[in-house]
Amino acid sequence: MRLHRRSLLRAFAAGLALCMTFGTTACFGGSSSQKDDASVDSDAQTEQITPIEVVASVNQWGSLAEQIGGVHVKVTSILSSTDVDAHDFEPKTDDIGKLQQAQVAVANGAGYDAWATKNLSKDTVSVSAAQMVGAIEGDNPHLWFSSDARNAMAKELADTYSRIMPTQKKYFNNKLAAWNRREKKIEKDMKAFSDTHKDASYAATEPVAYYLLSDMGFTDNTPEGYLQSASTGSEPAPDDLREFQELLEKHKVDVLINNTQSTSDATNTLTGTAYKSDVPVLDISEQMPSDCKSLTSWISSLILSLNDMFDEQSDSDTSSNDDSENTDSKDPADSSAADDPQMANESDGESSDAPQPNPSK
Repeated sequence: MRLHRRSLLRAFAAGLALCMTFGTTACFGGSSSQKDDASVDSDAQTEQITPIEVVASVNQWGSLAEQIGGVHVKVTSILSSTDVDAHDFEPKTDDIGKLQQAQVAVANGAGYDAWATKNLSKDTVSVSAAQMVGAIEGDNPHLWFSSDARNAMAKELADTYSRIMPTQKKYFNNKLAAWNRREKKIEKDMKAFSDTHKDASYAATEPVAYYLLSDMGFTDNTPEGYLQSASTGSEPAPDDLREFQELLEKHKVDVLINNTQSTSDATNTLTGTAYKSDVPVLDISEQMPSDCKSLTSWISSLILSLNDMFDEQSDSDTSSNDDSENTDSKDPADSSAADDPQMANESDGESSDAPQPNPSK
């Protein structure tokens, strides 16, 4: 009986120990599993699934940010109007708030939009065109017209988006590749223009399109004195303005570039002189016009406009030369016939030797 009880006690103790062992192991096992699940959930939470909040200072760079980001970005551009002077633009409190809440802030830099990068959140990633190409304040700030700046910004935006959304890296790279194809087409068109019009020249009321025209092979003949005043935003000296007018009147440039967002009495005088002198005028704004779908389509349209202007000028020159040659090659006898009535009659098929009517009959 005692043996039986002892056996039962031993069995009970062993079972209890076994249960404790398995229970403890199961407990530890359950904790490990929960930690793994928590880790998975944490990883899932760090991968953003909503569109990246992007705020651009100006719509031309905002357009590029959207082209590269596609459906995975939500882009807001602060300055889109072509009716204001971008150099004097002052953002509203609401605009600053948007920039501070952005995940990615896209700026031009080089002093053009200093307000866009002030007081950004420490978590906001700043992408600046000026930083991409090493431009500083005092350099020409119209960097969106530079092929080098566009290419650098497109690559940087794709990389930035990929860091925020790693699983969409292939998507962003594909968007970048598609953009590169359009940009290459622009570069091809610019080279074709340069090859065709090797001596093309221009002058500008304000150097808004300097980079674009440089990429196209143009020579800038804007008078130095006027250019210095335009770059600093001051009115040109009377002598500098007169020098510019004479440049247009004597057709020493092929086209006048007019910045429609930077107008003054001086620029109105220059465009008026150009029209009177039959010098083509190309109006270019700083911000992308509302009827353009993208930065690349806008630049393509400007290249097309310049091509059309030069083709029309070439056709006009050819027509003038043809008229001149026709005048020079005219038979002297024709003018003699006009001066001599008898010869004129002969030229009309009426000979002076022909029988005359007999008035007596």
